[in-house]
Amino acid sequence: MARAVPLLAALAVLLAAAAAGGDAPPGKIAVVGAGIGGSAVAHFLQQHFGPRVQIDVYEKWTVGGRLATISVNKQHYESGAASFHSLSLHMQDFVKLLGLRHRREVVGRSAIFSGEHFVLEETDWYLLNLFRLWWHYGISFLRLQMWVEEVMEKFMRIYKYQAHGYAFSGVEELLYSLGESAFVNMTQRSVTESLLQVGVTQRFIDDVVSAVLRASYGQSAAMPAFAGAMSLAGAQGNLWSVEGGNKLVCSGLLKLTKANVIHATVTSVTLHSTEGKALYQVGYENEVGNSSDLYDIVVIAAPLYLDSNSSNFTFEGFNPPIDDVQGSFQTSIVSLVHGYLNSSYFGFPDPKLFPFASILTTDFPSFFCTLDNICPVNISANFRRKQPQEAAVWRVQSPKPLFRTQLKTLFRSYYSVQTAEWKAHPLYGSRPTLPRFALHDQLFYLNALEWAASSVEVMAVAAKNVALLAYNRWYQDLDKIDQKDLMHKVKTEL
Repeated sequence: MARAVPLLAALAVLLAAAAAGGDAPPGKIAVVGAGIGGSAVAHFLQQHFGPRVQIDVYEKWTVGGRLATISVNKQHYESGAASFHSLSLHMQDFVKLLGLRHRREVVGRSAIFSGEHFVLEETDWYLLNLFRLWWHYGISFLRLQMWVEEVMEKFMRIYKYQAHGYAFSGVEELLYSLGESAFVNMTQRSVTESLLQVGVTQRFIDDVVSAVLRASYGQSAAMPAFAGAMSLAGAQGNLWSVEGGNKLVCSGLLKLTKANVIHATVTSVTLHSTEGKALYQVGYENEVGNSSDLYDIVVIAAPLYLDSNSSNFTFEGFNPPIDDVQGSFQTSIVSLVHGYLNSSYFGFPDPKLFPFASILTTDFPSFFCTLDNICPVNISANFRRKQPQEAAVWRVQSPKPLFRTQLKTLFRSYYSVQTAEWKAHPLYGSRPTLPRFALHDQLFYLNALEWAASSVEVMAVAAKNVALLAYNRWYQDLDKIDQKDLMHKVKTEL
């Protein structure tokens, strides 16, 4: 009879949860943004809550967000995120799930330009490339690689945690679970400071590390070390992209989820309470006018910009008020130029002898960050990259729109120039604290994780975390939220 007491206590807990509506799934979920974060979180939410939950996805532009293409001469080219690392496990899973294929890689050589000359040139021979790195920089490149691999090895723990259903309510809690205080500190220390500490030389940082960070973030080695390490990991080969365009992942996930895509600009989220339960009113504008709808769960899956020109998004009715999620973002201009490269600017008077398909730049006062001879999103079996003396499509990434004189510096002549402007990444150092995923009981900010590091896979990781967080909170499974010593817990669960 004594053993019945804990059983009765457990039954009482279950009955209390049922009385509170804990057993009933949410009726309606709103996701604001249809980029990779919004598309992935819609997929993961349906995966956890089941197919009967209605998911409305609000998008003011086009599905895909920062995964986008531009058409040049009836061919489509990536104007947003161009490629993914082989360790992007969620993205790999999405591609398999949707029956998509990896795009055939067309190899090309890279170089780093200082404004006057090339400080580093890639060859077709791997061992010669290693020798050149050693000759110029000693073992700095090995120390960098070891540093990056240590960070990535710890970061990869997130996939195990998520597979076991664990979630985190804030960015700091997530980072601490992966790398303890070392990871949290890396969001406050610069790349330069961290690399100098492990024996990487200042010259290597100035020549090579800065060029990679300019290419990925448009920022310098003064940016935080954690974001820098993730970027440098993505620069170390084994990259891939999606045949037909990377944005197909977003549209594919939304179609698979049968999400209701609403083309509108969300202007507000207002808290309402019904019988002690939080409800959220999402206000939005479209071509018809202003409207709103009520939801059990709301996920903000888009950056909330600090500058008023980019955002008129408000949170209303919350006490304490929600006012610390917006931040400043780095503007990046992507120009697709169909024309003839001016190889003389790079020290090659004869364009036939120009050997590079990709040029990165160091921190010299420069009007461009990268210059790439790019391939279309659909690559046929007999496709070949254009020779340097031929008219090709070049992708130029720059902090500001290119002037005509700057285009004339880079190109002998050109047929067309098409641009895309992205607020692609947070302007690191512009906010003192790491934001939280959980803004209220069932209101979440997926893009909070961008303030630790920003990439397509990081957004997919954030999407999985937010879906698990919403699920665990909805069913009051608090043992799965913000747990300490997860490596030990995961091992004991296996």
